[in-house]
Amino acid sequence: MFLSPHAEPVVRATAPVVAEHAVAITSRFYPAMLEAHPDLRNLFNMGNQASGEQRQALASAVVAYAVHLLDPAAPSFQPVMQRIAHKHVSLGIRPEQYTIVGHHLMAAVAEVLGDAVTPEVAQAWDEVYWLFAAQLIAEEARLYTVAGVDPSHPWRRYVVVERVEEATDTISLVFRPEDGGLVPRHLPGQYVSVVVTLPDGLRQPRQYTVSTGPRENTLQITVRRVRGVGGAPDGAVSTFLHEQIVVGDVLELGAPSGDLVLADGDDPLLLISAGVGITPVAAILDDLATRGTTRPVTVAHADRSAASHALFGATADAISALGSAEVHTWYERVDATGDRRGARTGLMDLSALQIPEAADVFMCGPLPFMRDVRASLVRSGVPSHRIRYEVFGPDMFAGQTLSA
Repeated sequence: MFLSPHAEPVVRATAPVVAEHAVAITSRFYPAMLEAHPDLRNLFNMGNQASGEQRQALASAVVAYAVHLLDPAAPSFQPVMQRIAHKHVSLGIRPEQYTIVGHHLMAAVAEVLGDAVTPEVAQAWDEVYWLFAAQLIAEEARLYTVAGVDPSHPWRRYVVVERVEEATDTISLVFRPEDGGLVPRHLPGQYVSVVVTLPDGLRQPRQYTVSTGPRENTLQITVRRVRGVGGAPDGAVSTFLHEQIVVGDVLELGAPSGDLVLADGDDPLLLISAGVGITPVAAILDDLATRGTTRPVTVAHADRSAASHALFGATADAISALGSAEVHTWYERVDATGDRRGARTGLMDLSALQIPEAADVFMCGPLPFMRDVRASLVRSGVPSHRIRYEVFGPDMFAGQTLSA
């Protein structure tokens, strides 16, 4: 994709100003669009709207895409594009909704930048947006086709057949399709969108990793209850799932999505997680054990304590089945019961591990944790292109997020 000869110099000249005001633009954009189209509130995580995370992510993505168009030497935007497309497919985003977004986004640009937005400037940035949108629409159409999903009917009803209390504030829910059909085959590391209708009537989707390898008849997610910190409210959907959902309830789920998946290979594998970030690691381990992999596997996990360590039994069983997997665990504190499970006390420290330069690394956990771990791995000689990660939240601009 390339900007037209008329748009390119205009975008180049105005990109610094747009970047400077990008968050202000997206802060105007979302309220205006949701007021004009309240039905779209059902597609957006209103918690991320309230915190400002969503508008910051969109601002970063749009600016990064413009930089990608202007600078051939800029980092590839394809990984970011893939991540956004998968997220959109999980939510059932349709091509016609891009027109609504484009209209309100350009209106916000004009409102924030005022007289600086001449017709020429407006036309140039409209071109940026539609190049971005066209690529996403094309990729999403491909993903819908591969998944066999009609984007006008993206949701499928599932019955809760099992509820497991995994750890403190963490449950697993096991679903079976209400129609009696097979579960779509997912790749380990992928997620599904789960939709609930909250007590105030607001319909809200959230993404949760499928926390086992592929199953023909069931699908499992593992949900940690989000407790508000520093005056922030508790997570609306996670609290609802913990407090309201029981065996026999029916929820709507989207198609499995996500690009953080394990490719076949023989190189050593390093799986790193913290807290509920263990969910994609658990799925990968389960799949590796089922397939009887022979590649060397090292697992490193950090948690608050043994009581908070979700999916411990499932991952231990998978690791045992693998036979030669190496396991390292860190707990911030020891429970009153004294249960340590062989874990070190304190924060994760990978300096003592012998990590092969050819290792494929998968990470999932809080963003500060992954920044620190990535820096440690790079210092130890692991090439950055071998380090892949998943963030729970609106992480649209992957390149900048972990580059620190």
